[in-house]
Amino acid sequence: MGYYSEHYSQNVKDVLAEIDKALCAVDSESVERFVDAVLKADQVYFVGVGRVLLSLQAICKRLAHLGIKTHYVGEITEPAITEHDLLVVGSGSGGSLFPLGIAKKAHSIGAKIVHIGSNPHSEMKDLCEFMVRIPVRTKNYLEDEIDSIQPMTSLFEQSLLLFGDVVAKMIIDERGLDMKSLWRYHANLE
Repeated sequence: MGYYSEHYSQNVKDVLAEIDKALCAVDSESVERFVDAVLKADQVYFVGVGRVLLSLQAICKRLAHLGIKTHYVGEITEPAITEHDLLVVGSGSGGSLFPLGIAKKAHSIGAKIVHIGSNPHSEMKDLCEFMVRIPVRTKNYLEDEIDSIQPMTSLFEQSLLLFGDVVAKMIIDERGLDMKSLWRYHANLE
């Protein structure tokens, strides 16, 4: 056997253990506030960059499957954001230029803003209603961040994606939604 086949199972266990630790470290009160904000908003917008954006786009799509009006910033059919809407900013460091700039613009319009990230001391704190903190390692290497054996901010991106799926499941359970009925919201031009 080669190196990869010998080490695959252990690496799977290590990565899953990191994700479990990260998601269990999220404050449940902030999760409650997040779900409440999503459900009260007329529309929910998501902004991030890179792999974080990919995770946010998956969350956006999953919430759309629940009948929630969602958009990600930059999509070609993105409507105007208003004071009745929510902007979810995904940024581990809270300092990425594009998400921070979009948050400032949304703030000036009066939209509610929630930051999902790791750094509670970033500029984002002055713009947001509150933060959902996934306290994992970022480029800032804060002392209280959960360390990772994975490259760069992989643990944040993975945790963010699964956080979205956990929230969707909580909404399904709380609303008593029939899983089979959700297919009416799924793309059908496939």
